[in-house]
Amino acid sequence: MNLAKHLSDTEVSAKILRHAVPKMSEHNIPVTPDNYAVWYEYYLGINLDLKRAIDGLISNGISFSTEVNAGLYKNFIQEQSSEIIENVQIETQILINNLLTKISQMNSGTASLNDTLSEFHQDLKQSPDADVLQKLVDSLVDEMDNVISSNKQMEASLNAMSSEVNSLKSEMESLNVLALTDQLTSLHNRRAFEEEVLIHMQRLTKTQESSCLLVIDIDHFKQFNDNHGHVIGDKVLTYIALALNQAVKGSDFVARYGGEEFVVLLPDTELADALIVAEQLRSKIADRKLTVGKDKKLSLGSITVSIGAATLNISDDRESYFVRADEALYRAKSCGRNCVRSE
Repeated sequence: MNLAKHLSDTEVSAKILRHAVPKMSEHNIPVTPDNYAVWYEYYLGINLDLKRAIDGLISNGISFSTEVNAGLYKNFIQEQSSEIIENVQIETQILINNLLTKISQMNSGTASLNDTLSEFHQDLKQSPDADVLQKLVDSLVDEMDNVISSNKQMEASLNAMSSEVNSLKSEMESLNVLALTDQLTSLHNRRAFEEEVLIHMQRLTKTQESSCLLVIDIDHFKQFNDNHGHVIGDKVLTYIALALNQAVKGSDFVARYGGEEFVVLLPDTELADALIVAEQLRSKIADRKLTVGKDKKLSLGSITVSIGAATLNISDDRESYFVRADEALYRAKSCGRNCVRSE
């Protein structure tokens, strides 16, 4: 599919979004900025080497693993990513410029009618005869018909453009949600967590609202992968994610930070209360036994987590806030795991 020849078409950006995002979802490809850049370029149709590579992967039934996606970006996109972003900006600017042109044309049509009415008014002052008066009326009717016809066309054109803009906005909102979501667990991802931390820092500065961070790590997670394979490991991650998501309340924020590590941000919470929440999370997970498989015959026993907690200080940045909670987590691991420790 070659969209390059239609680059001046206002629908290009929306068409690429409509094709790329569903296709990425079909192949279980996380819609990260890097991955989307690959598929944007694929549907743009200019990079033939990239197109051949992706078509080859699909035809041979090769899955788009993290390594495959990273390889596509590195080999075909990395040096061009600024150009891709520029193309998106250009296409969006074209859409805006066309909309402004339509509005300008509508205003121009209205201005023409105003000029005709002014001339009509001046001619009437000169006491025209019946023939001249008939011509003036006919001229006015023609002008009115032109404005009505023109504006109907404008209205249809603007409605179509409005629909296109709304569709593009919807696609971009969906893309943004996907970019902030961990594809395996459906929790927020690390990028979303880092954005949320900034909000907590701003609240502390403006309103002195406290914040606490829990860093949670699955105990002996490597053993699940080594003994049962990555499929079972993924099920354990999903199980912990669900348990955490069900246990938090209100504006509490849960994310998968990476690997087997999760984070929970607790707004308007003192450290003592955060430790109570952490202990509740720990005990709830430890008290349950996980069985997997079609008939749930494979028992993984009790899965436990270790948790580190820290409170946000006015002098913190994102890194220092996380590091203190992570150091507390390390102490929990050193103390035998399946426990909670604070900074």
